[in-house]
Amino acid sequence: MLFALCFVWAAASALAEFALKDGDTVVFLGDSITAARRYDRIIENYTLLRFPQRTVKFFNAGRGGDTMTGALERLQREVFDRKATVLTVAFGVNDIGWGMKADAEHKAAYLESLRKLIGRCKEHGVRVFICSAAITSEEPDRAEKGFLQQMCDEGLEVAKGLGAETIDVQRWMRKVQRRVLEVNGKQKEGAKPTTLHVEDGVHLNDLGQLAMAVAILKGLGAPAEVSSAVVDAKEGKVEAVSGCVVSGVKVDKDGVAFDRLDEGLPINFGALGALNFLFVPIPAELNGYMLAVKGLAAGKYELRAGGRLLGKFTAGQLAAGMNISSMTANGWEPGGPWDAQAAALKMVTDARMEIVGSETYQEMFLKEQPGVEELGAETKKMLEGLEALQRKYAAPVKVRFEVRRVE
Repeated sequence: MLFALCFVWAAASALAEFALKDGDTVVFLGDSITAARRYDRIIENYTLLRFPQRTVKFFNAGRGGDTMTGALERLQREVFDRKATVLTVAFGVNDIGWGMKADAEHKAAYLESLRKLIGRCKEHGVRVFICSAAITSEEPDRAEKGFLQQMCDEGLEVAKGLGAETIDVQRWMRKVQRRVLEVNGKQKEGAKPTTLHVEDGVHLNDLGQLAMAVAILKGLGAPAEVSSAVVDAKEGKVEAVSGCVVSGVKVDKDGVAFDRLDEGLPINFGALGALNFLFVPIPAELNGYMLAVKGLAAGKYELRAGGRLLGKFTAGQLAAGMNISSMTANGWEPGGPWDAQAAALKMVTDARMEIVGSETYQEMFLKEQPGVEELGAETKKMLEGLEALQRKYAAPVKVRFEVRRVE
């Protein structure tokens, strides 16, 4: 089974290269949508897989009900004390009270607090990315002209004028929303519609969090291509590579085999995770993991990676090239080793995030608990172990590819 998309969307921003560098400490500052600890996990996993040679730390500083003004009080503790080098900022919905305070006074408070936040971050050498708020479930054409979008647009312009980077999360997410509505419109009557939100129409479900994550990743300059390789099976040679090394090419009467070692890996989400790609175009936007095998005799061939079947294809299909990032012959199981690595990494990151949550809870409500210092030390040690485990799961390994003729 091959999951593919035929549409490509523009990035939310246009950075020349990925913004998160080796040694960076990234803090996600926001309200309850950030505090849900979902979109930041995806950004973390993407960075680990795509740039395994970079050591980047991630902290979630989301707080339910918070505003741009309220966040100013947390900058020292949540951002500067953590020695952050990169900060993403996502507010807006609470600043206008879910639309109940959508007026000039609250917009002015949002913009003034944004200016102060950027100024303080510049003093501390923190690179700031101001994001527009996540979309609500409001009809997209109406929301595009609404108060929240206009307020966020003004905020993005102010941020640009102050030298901060900006990411228009709302408009990118609205493209996903329109895609969802398009697909829903083609469903049979009575079918359960897909949404980006939970019942309140404000907080994001998992698909909405995925859309927000990709919007921010594109705004951070995440590249569309992971790596690519072109192998000539007739000549037994490597024709072209990018972002990987191909070696050990061996040709026989039934096909060709070779080893591939990548610099980075595509992001995947476990069993059936690629079904969300119908709405969020991750293969085209983030996961270009390409392979072409030319010079094969006419016929049908099995493509295997690490001993696992990815699918069966004609010589013409293999020669034309394909994105194998999420390709699998069985939708209930991972495809190549990189798919399984990403799924396993997701589990480890989820575990790390849960322990970080307990650490935050401990700091907020268990400060006077007997033995709290010992708890803190054990938690810190466990988190360090999980971070090391994350890097091991994300590390590329040499994979043997086999292309074999089938009757």
